Amino acid sequence: MKKVLTILAFTLLPFLSIGQEDNEDIKNNDTIEIVIEKTLETNEIKQETVSSSTMKAKVLKLNRKKSSEIISIKAYRKSLQIKVKTIKLC
Repeated sequence: MKKVLTILAFTLLPFLSIGQEDNEDIKNNDTIEIVIEKTLETNEIKQETVSSSTMKAKVLKLNRKKSSEIISIKAYRKSLQIKVKTIKLC
C-alpha cells in the first residue's frame, strides 16, 4: 500500500509542479471606473432616520402595551387558578 502511494506521489508531483510554474499576469480589461460626485443627499438621509426613529418609538410603545397586557392576563389567570384550587380544596 505504501509503495502504491509513493508511486502515485512521484507520478503526480511533476504535474502539480507544472501547474504552479505558469504565472501569467492576469489582465483585467473589464474594470469600470465609477466617479461618485458629492451631492446633497443629507436631507434624504435625515428624513429616513426621522421616519425610522418614529417607527421605533411606535414599536416600543406597542411592545410596552403588549407586555403590560400580558402581565395582567397572567395575573388574572393566576388568580383564577388560585380560586379554582381553593374551591377544589373546600
